[in-house]
Amino acid sequence: MAYDRYVAFCKPLLYRVSMSHQVCLTQMVGAYAMGLVGTMAHTGCMLRLSFCDGHITDHYMCDIPLLLQLSCTSTSINELMVFIVVGVSVIGPSLTISISYTLILSNILGICTTEGRSKAFSTCSSHIILVSLFFGSSAFMYLKPFPAGSLNRDKVSTVFYTIVGPMMNLFIYSLRNKDVQVALSKTLSKRVFS
Repeated sequence: MAYDRYVAFCKPLLYRVSMSHQVCLTQMVGAYAMGLVGTMAHTGCMLRLSFCDGHITDHYMCDIPLLLQLSCTSTSINELMVFIVVGVSVIGPSLTISISYTLILSNILGICTTEGRSKAFSTCSSHIILVSLFFGSSAFMYLKPFPAGSLNRDKVSTVFYTIVGPMMNLFIYSLRNKDVQVALSKTLSKRVFS
């Protein structure tokens, strides 16, 4: 999405060429391949562990750090794998998105009209908020030493990147729709004045 916004703002005349079906397909396959490689690496490392602790967890999701706490064998290789996979999965896209939005910001600041700047900022700000929420909470969850951190903090962080982010995504993008804005203002005005 950051690349799409970059091309739309910085190279609008080349948008059709830069965002062709082949480019979109390549990006999609790359994202799925990255997820598949990370998943297979975690699964392969988990297969070598023995679990001798209780199999009841105090969490709503069976997550890697939680499974590592249940293991009675050394988890140092697994912890290293988590740092590598999450580091690549969080830092790589975050860096790409940051570069893309830096270039977009420099282009937006070149727009002469205040209305044009405002529209461009509103278009990009929702994506930046959602990406920051997702990558920030997942980095907070996984890029820390494993014994450290309380279970309650991990639960809150997990809720943020699994539930709050996708929920906010729908909410923010639907509020940018004019029909939804009109319906929401009518509903709110009826409630306020009734």
